[in-house]
Amino acid sequence: MIFLTRRATFSSSHYYWNAAWSAEKNEQVFGRCANRHGHGHNYTLEVTVGGEPDPVTGFVVDLKWLKDVMEREVVARYDHRHLNLEVEEFAAGKMIPTTENIAIAAWRRLEPAVNAAGGAQLSRIRVYETAEIFAEYRGGQ
Repeated sequence: MIFLTRRATFSSSHYYWNAAWSAEKNEQVFGRCANRHGHGHNYTLEVTVGGEPDPVTGFVVDLKWLKDVMEREVVARYDHRHLNLEVEEFAAGKMIPTTENIAIAAWRRLEPAVNAAGGAQLSRIRVYETAEIFAEYRGGQ
């Protein structure tokens, strides 16, 4: 099996807040990240697919196609957005937009399209919040 990874970037703002907690508890647990005005990051999204290369093209997946899927399903929905206020899976406190939860949400958006294309399966999602911090999700494995 071959694993192929493509990267994309997006910029988003967010804050951490658990609606079930008091303001004091949110500030204690999340510190400056609990500021309801939010703060931003330039995220890097890595999508890894695995499969066997096509005997005719040599591709696991067409990279242009993968770029388009990543753009449509994640980048266009998250880029220059306030995740807590503008993105369905994080709005109204559904999920706190931590790097970990962004990776899970990206997986949920990408898995149906990638796996339906045939030949390859979504293998891994990495979301880098900074050069030093990233979360990796492998779909509940």
